[in-house]
Amino acid sequence: MEYKVTPDCLKGKVILVTGAGAGIGRQAALSYASHGATVILLGRTVAKLEKVYDEIEALGAPQPAIIPLDMNGATQQNYIDMAETIEGQFGKLDCILHNAGQLGVLSPFDQIEEKDFDEVMQVNVKATFLMTKALLSLVKKSEDGSIVFTSSTVGHVGRAFWAPTPFLNLLLKA
Repeated sequence: MEYKVTPDCLKGKVILVTGAGAGIGRQAALSYASHGATVILLGRTVAKLEKVYDEIEALGAPQPAIIPLDMNGATQQNYIDMAETIEGQFGKLDCILHNAGQLGVLSPFDQIEEKDFDEVMQVNVKATFLMTKALLSLVKKSEDGSIVFTSSTVGHVGRAFWAPTPFLNLLLKA
C-alpha cells in the first residue's frame, strides 16, 4: 500500500524551521504550511523571512511567525528568551527542523583561519545545542514531538576546499 499524505496531516502542529529564508529551509516551511502546520520561520535575514511569510500567507495556510536571529552571535539567553516567546504564543512546539548551517570559507585546510572555523562550529554545533536545550521542554509537551537535523552531502562525500563541513561531520560521528 502506498502512503498518501493528507492535505491537513500537520493541522494543529507548530514547527520551527531554522534557515527558513532560503533553500531547503524555505521549501520545508512551505511544505509544512501547505499541510496545515503553523510554521515559525527563523533566520538572520528579515527580508528573506518576510518573503517566505508572504508565500505561506498566499497558500491560505495558518499564519506563520518570524524570529530574526543570527545564530553566529546568539547567546544562551537569546534561546531561552525565544523559548519563552514560543511558549507564550503557542504553548508548545511539535517539531524543530535544524536546517540552518554555516559553510565557512572554501579553501585548503591549512589556509582556514581560526575565526572562520569558530564561526562554522558556533552556527552548526553550539547554536544548535543551545537552541535544542532551550526548546526541549516545549517539544516534550507535544504528544509526538520531534527534532530533525539536516546535513550537507559534503559530510559524506568530500569536495575540494570544503574542509570545515566534512571535518565537522567527522566530529559529530565520532
